[in-house]
Amino acid sequence: MTTAQTGANVEIFARSPGVLEPEIVVTVPTFRRPRQILETLQSLIQQRTTRPFAVIVMENETNGGEGAHAAAPLFQDGSIDGLVLLAHDRGNCCAYNAGFETALAEFPGARAIAIIDDDELADPDWLEEMAACADRLAADIVGGPQIPIFADPEHEAWRTHPVFSPPYERTQKVEALYSSGNLYIRRGVLEAMPKPYLDLKFNFLGGGDSDFLSRARQKGFQLAWCAEAPVRETVPSRRLEADWIRARSLRNGVISTLVEKKKRAGERAGNLKVIAKSLALLCLSPLRGLRRYIATRSCSIGMYPIYVGLGRVLAEFGYMNEQYREPEKN
Repeated sequence: MTTAQTGANVEIFARSPGVLEPEIVVTVPTFRRPRQILETLQSLIQQRTTRPFAVIVMENETNGGEGAHAAAPLFQDGSIDGLVLLAHDRGNCCAYNAGFETALAEFPGARAIAIIDDDELADPDWLEEMAACADRLAADIVGGPQIPIFADPEHEAWRTHPVFSPPYERTQKVEALYSSGNLYIRRGVLEAMPKPYLDLKFNFLGGGDSDFLSRARQKGFQLAWCAEAPVRETVPSRRLEADWIRARSLRNGVISTLVEKKKRAGERAGNLKVIAKSLALLCLSPLRGLRRYIATRSCSIGMYPIYVGLGRVLAEFGYMNEQYREPEKN
C-alpha cells in the first residue's frame, strides 16, 4: 500500500476519499489489537450526532502494522472519514502526539480532538454528550467514565476496585482529570500547550496524559467530567491477577509523585513538599487500607493505598515501573 510521508517518523497509511471539514477529530491509538480496533471503529460509525467528525487511527506497531491493515479498508471505502497513521516512534506518548499534531495540521477547521483507546467501545451518544457537556459547562477539556467489561460475570465485583472505578460519579466541573482513554479537548488547548504535548519520559510508564492534564489546568484551562458519556473498556483476565494489580497500583503512586514534582517545580522547597506528602501518605496508608477493607472485605482494595504510597516514595529513588515496556504482559 502506498504511504504518504508527513514527517520524519509519521506516515499516512490510508485516507478516506473526498475533502473533510470535521468539527471534531477522534484519535484512536492502536497497538497489536487488529480485532479490537475494528470493534472500536464500528462503535464510532454508530455515533448519533449531527456534528461532523473525522477519525485518526495511530498505528504504533509499524513492523507488522496489523491494526493499520485491519482499519484501512473502512477509511478507503468511505465507511469512516479520516485517515490511518503509522507512528514509527514506539510508546503511547509518541502515538498520542502524532495523532494530535496530524489532527491540527490535516483539519485546520476542527474545533476539538476527542480520544478513545483501541480496547474501548463508545456508547452511541458518546461524542455528542462530550461536546454538549463542554459547551454547557464552558469547559476546555472533558473526561468521561471508562466502564470495565469483564469476560467472566463472576469478576463484576472488580468494578469497584480503584484501578478500574471512575474518579467521579456525576457531571460537574473538576480540578483534575487523570486519563486520556475517554477525553475531549478543545483545539485552543493544544495550540497553547508546548510540544511534545505528552512528555516522552512517560512513554512506557504511562501517566503522560495525567501530566498533560495537570499542566493544562495550571495554565488555567477548565476541566469537567461527563458522567453521561461512557466508553466500555475490555479488561483481559491478565489484569485481574494479583501481580498486575500490584504493579499498576505501584505505578499509580510513581506517576502521582512525578506529576506533582513537575507541578511544584517552580515553588520554593517544592521537592521537599512532595517528599513530605509522599511520606505522610505512606504512613497513613495502613489506616486508609484498613478502612477500605472493612468497607469492601477485599484485600486487594485494602492494599491499594499502601501500594500507591509505597510507589510515591519509591519514585524518589528512581523506581520506574514501566508496564508498557513489555506489552504482552500488560
